Amino acid sequence: MDTRDKIISPESAAAMLGEWREGGTPLKVVTGYFDVLVAGHVRRLREIGNGSGTVIVVVLDPPAPVLHARARAELVAALSVVDYVVPANGQAAQELLSQLNPSEIIQEEPADLLRARCLTEHVQRRHQQ
Repeated sequence: MDTRDKIISPESAAAMLGEWREGGTPLKVVTGYFDVLVAGHVRRLREIGNGSGTVIVVVLDPPAPVLHARARAELVAALSVVDYVVPANGQAAQELLSQLNPSEIIQEEPADLLRARCLTEHVQRRHQQ
């Protein structure tokens, strides 16, 4: 399977809502930047997915992205715990969340900023050695 097929538009996600609801499994939506994807992201998404429900990740744009949105979406889509990835930002992301009305919304943006800062500090320390 080409994991890029898991990347869908906000409109496609809204259209698939009925299908997801008929499945009867909880719908979990994770929002975040995933810039740059690190092991901490993978651990967190596994924890969220924990074998139950449909996991949809909404990839948002961080203040100063390192990677383009499509690259970040492809990296997240490659994770087996993730069922669908929706690149969206601003109003489109808010509209999608209100349409989906998931059983759980997990906002990872603050944790993503911390992960990015820790990664940057680590790289800077390595360059100083």
